[in-house]
Amino acid sequence: MPQILAPTGKLRVGVYTGSPQSLMLGQTSQDNYGIGYELGREFARYLGLPFEPVVFQKNGDVLAAAKQGAIDLALVNATPVRAEYLDFAQPILFSAQSYLVGAHCAVRDMAALDREGIIVGVSGGSTSETVLPALLPKAKVVAINSLDEVTQQLNHAKIDAFGTNKGILFELAKHSPGSIVLDGAWGFERIALGIPKGRGAAMPLLQEFCQDIKANGFLAAAALRAGMQGVSFSES
Repeated sequence: MPQILAPTGKLRVGVYTGSPQSLMLGQTSQDNYGIGYELGREFARYLGLPFEPVVFQKNGDVLAAAKQGAIDLALVNATPVRAEYLDFAQPILFSAQSYLVGAHCAVRDMAALDREGIIVGVSGGSTSETVLPALLPKAKVVAINSLDEVTQQLNHAKIDAFGTNKGILFELAKHSPGSIVLDGAWGFERIALGIPKGRGAAMPLLQEFCQDIKANGFLAAAALRAGMQGVSFSES
């Protein structure tokens, strides 16, 4: 079964930097953390395979690699579009989607973002990039290449707000003094581990792993280590 899931003999786990949901870089690789990174490492151990993190700048790059079969596992928002090229286990994290508003911007209500002159950032290649232009037809929605670039643009007033799930927004807020995560939600993410299409025979093993890490506390501990706020472990 591991051979079906990891044809190279290593479990290649797609992660992107700057997100507690995926990968936060430490001073050395031993200090790295992040939910996707830790779950990938633990699943490799579970399978008895070497762990090979494949690191990207943004989630869109992880998804592109998944489409090409260049990675074996990823923790992402399980949307219908992504289900065309990834098979998902049951969702294990749930998060509302909102906006982080920069200190220079006085907006404190989601509806007030939809006006001329407002610039809202999204991660390039993300679901938000396709959804937010319809929700904010008067504002300008721009794609940003990395989460590090998001905080730079917020702090230099290049964008007024950034939209994604609240778990990531609260992490970004730590690096953008005076910024605020808006109350409410414009969407909701069901975050799950996914494997490339064509490897479905390994799904029962992945489902079993997801049940185990919830029951034994590993998932909650990984989220705590990542400092990921604004997420829950059940949809209710």
